[in-house]
Amino acid sequence: MKLLITGATGTIGRVLCQQLLEQGYEVRILTRRAGPSPIVGTSAWQWNPLTELPPSASLEGIDAIVHLAGEPVAQSRWTEEVKRRIRDSRVIGTRNLVEGIKAMDVRPRVLVGASAVGFYGSRGDERLTESSPEGIGFLPDVCREWELSYEPVEQIGVRLALIRIGVVLSRSGGVLEKMLLPFRLGLGGRLGSGRQWFPWIHIDDLIGLIQFALTNDQIRGVLNGASEGSVTNEQFTKCLAQILNRPAVFAVPEPALRLLAGELASVVLASQLVVPQAALEVGYNFKFKQVSAALHDIIDSERT
Repeated sequence: MKLLITGATGTIGRVLCQQLLEQGYEVRILTRRAGPSPIVGTSAWQWNPLTELPPSASLEGIDAIVHLAGEPVAQSRWTEEVKRRIRDSRVIGTRNLVEGIKAMDVRPRVLVGASAVGFYGSRGDERLTESSPEGIGFLPDVCREWELSYEPVEQIGVRLALIRIGVVLSRSGGVLEKMLLPFRLGLGGRLGSGRQWFPWIHIDDLIGLIQFALTNDQIRGVLNGASEGSVTNEQFTKCLAQILNRPAVFAVPEPALRLLAGELASVVLASQLVVPQAALEVGYNFKFKQVSAALHDIIDSERT
């Protein structure tokens, strides 16, 4: 099976490429960088997703595509320019990828695309399944437009699976890496009230879900990429602190968060009780159902 991956140099993409290569897949990647592939074992084509279609040679003979590319959401304060990059990297990049697929003589069987739980906005204690409507705000608007950008591939016979990804817990990169230092120093604590639901997923389960969608022809449409073991922000921070054997008493009040991060604070204060109903219904078995097991797996692997 020949796969094409976008966003391959990100936290998710690197792990996905490595696992696919170990399983014997031929992996190609699209990257903004010129020169040799930054992922050992893959072949690379340069692509600017905002200005052009993917090189036709990169798509020849491809069986499936995984589209992960997009500007990081929580990298910096949301100026109008940052928000434009977040939106365009997803919407325009996806449109150009889809146009490239439409131009192919022989098209891939499946496109597995990234979306985000940001689609739902902040919804308090509401149980959010794949059939729940979109929320209100910048991220829900981006995610709605992003998902609509994928849809034309279904009209040309390509199976489409979209994964609304939650907060990915991984061994390198991502939110956990940023949290570990202050927590190890005893400076960790809840954000805001701490009552907001925290839609986490272990990196191994996200990779497993992507591969499940690639190989299972019955999977079409949206899958929530969040664990079934939902926790609040306060429960998560207490669990992390306990595993690190540190206190978690330095709570950051909501007004301080909004002062420091501006509109970006809405991401960490959003409450999203996301349920992976579609994945469970098609038989995906989550490896990490409890956040304590997920955190132990990541943190203990660092210690060994």
